[in-house]
Amino acid sequence: MSIILAGDRSGTGKTTLTLALLAALKQRDSPGRLRDRTVQSFKVGPDYIDPMFHATITGRPCYSLDTVLTSESYVQQSFHTHCTAVDNVVIEGVMGLFDGATGVDDTASTAHVARLLNLPVLLVVDCGRMSRSLAALVQGYRDFDARVNVVGVVLNRVGSDRHLQLLRNALAAIDMPIFGVFRREKDIQLPDRHLGLVPTGEIEGFDKISDRLAVLGERCFDWEKLERLWLASGKIESRKEREEKGRRGEKVRIAIAHDKAFNFYYPDNFETLEAQGAELIYWSPLKDSSLPDASGFYFGGGFPEVFAADLSANGPMIAAIRQAIQQGMPTYAECGGLMYLSDSIVDFDGRAWPMVGVIPQTVKMGGRLALGYREAIALTNGPLLTQSQTVIGHEFHRSSIVEPLKQPIYKTRRYWGEADDAQLEGYYLPHLHASYTHLHWGHRPDIAQRFVQQCAAYAAQPVGSQ
Repeated sequence: MSIILAGDRSGTGKTTLTLALLAALKQRDSPGRLRDRTVQSFKVGPDYIDPMFHATITGRPCYSLDTVLTSESYVQQSFHTHCTAVDNVVIEGVMGLFDGATGVDDTASTAHVARLLNLPVLLVVDCGRMSRSLAALVQGYRDFDARVNVVGVVLNRVGSDRHLQLLRNALAAIDMPIFGVFRREKDIQLPDRHLGLVPTGEIEGFDKISDRLAVLGERCFDWEKLERLWLASGKIESRKEREEKGRRGEKVRIAIAHDKAFNFYYPDNFETLEAQGAELIYWSPLKDSSLPDASGFYFGGGFPEVFAADLSANGPMIAAIRQAIQQGMPTYAECGGLMYLSDSIVDFDGRAWPMVGVIPQTVKMGGRLALGYREAIALTNGPLLTQSQTVIGHEFHRSSIVEPLKQPIYKTRRYWGEADDAQLEGYYLPHLHASYTHLHWGHRPDIAQRFVQQCAAYAAQPVGSQ
């Protein structure tokens, strides 16, 4: 029922092949059923963009499995909770199979997750520049860690029938099954830019791409072997039933900025907010002209720099947000959200676009990518954290604040860094938490609880005092 697609390294094409598998599964008849299969997907690591593609194809949220941002027990709990009563489960790995977050072991790697969940692994290999050497590579991956069950391979970028026969002969010598063969495909190109793939919401006609992926997956995977593998793995029994969502009584309405400019969110964060009594109201800073009726803001990451002109042109929305935050509305802003709440964004061409302006600093796009896990210590009490609380987050951005930081929210360092790499980061007001550091709240319901409580207290204030 459950498999992991892992790459021998980054760039093997595992995302495209995973999408082809998901799309084909959605279009195949379920055994004994007269409906589409229910397909649940997961992504190893802190990624936001690949899960958008998964979710668009499956129609279900794609959950991240990250032992650094959460914990081993939370990864197991999340997996078993979301796999209950589904037909098939597909997990896309991160980087190479054994590449971990530390660089010195396999912590948070695909192999780590495979061991935690006791799942079979299909190794995706780019065969474009090898033939018999494939056997040595695959045998090494299979034997490197006996606790990781590499059951077969998916061959990508196979050049010709002659090339395929050489690869088959090589793998037969080590008794390694082939679960799929993909040739060099030129008609399926997923566009990308400075932070990776362009999200599905910006790709015109993605439904047609999905259809082509389904045809590719149907043609190129060995479905007889896949079905046997799924049947052998059995149905997943939930280890822990989901807690009833929400608390009794009146809900606290929290406005979630959600459009093409702001779409980097973990679904676990939404579910955790709802479990603490929040009602989530989705709205668009790009297109809407008025604010929703809410008592708190949540601005996720995304691509405000790409849509800076349109965001800046929506003057009524900018003014309404500025007024609400100045009046004390509890606000959480991550990365792109921080950029939007700043004075202005300077894009890659050097043009400055005025933004909300509650953070009196300028954000400028640059060439250097800030990437990695961060340990962050709160410097003061805020709407999410209390002073000295420590969280583990992840940074992924090409922008930076131009001026010296005025009111940083965190003292951060690389999660496995040296003591001397500490730096200040973000911006705070008593009711505003803005930072480049993305947080996963799945294993930290206390964060969501504090935010909901702050929003409820704001809602309870007499009209006119806000």
